[in-house]
Amino acid sequence: MAIWKDPAPAAKTPEPARFDPPPSPLPEPAAPVRAVEPPARESVIAADLQIEGKIEGSGHVRIAGRFKGDVKVQGNLGIEPGARVHGGIHAQKVVVAGELEGNILGAQQVELQQTGVINGDVKAGSLTVAAGSRIRGHVECGWDARDGKDSKPGKPEASAAA
Repeated sequence: MAIWKDPAPAAKTPEPARFDPPPSPLPEPAAPVRAVEPPARESVIAADLQIEGKIEGSGHVRIAGRFKGDVKVQGNLGIEPGARVHGGIHAQKVVVAGELEGNILGAQQVELQQTGVINGDVKAGSLTVAAGSRIRGHVECGWDARDGKDSKPGKPEASAAA
């Protein structure tokens, strides 16, 4: 008979039961499809290009080079610093950081940035002019740019010449 007693072997803790579902033959239902607006189309005239002609369309246009001709878009027009445009402009929003020799007619909003120069008439719903920019021409703001009516009923009619 032995004087010592062998310790009992340590009890194994049972591993928790795992349940892995069998692979489904059907794909998981997709998340509901939301109508996503397509990204705005933008055409760019690069800084090293010089183009003469006419631009018409429904997208946005950004000019970084030189363009001679009229621009008529249903989107926005951006004239980058260092760019030069010679012609008439019809667009929803016009941002001028370069030089424009021509009239802006029919715009809802015109923004003349610090480096911007406009030599021509502006008729727009609103005009924002940054300090340091230059403008020479006749300016009419606060009018419905399409039909010449006062866009704010009850306000006195006014036009400013710069």
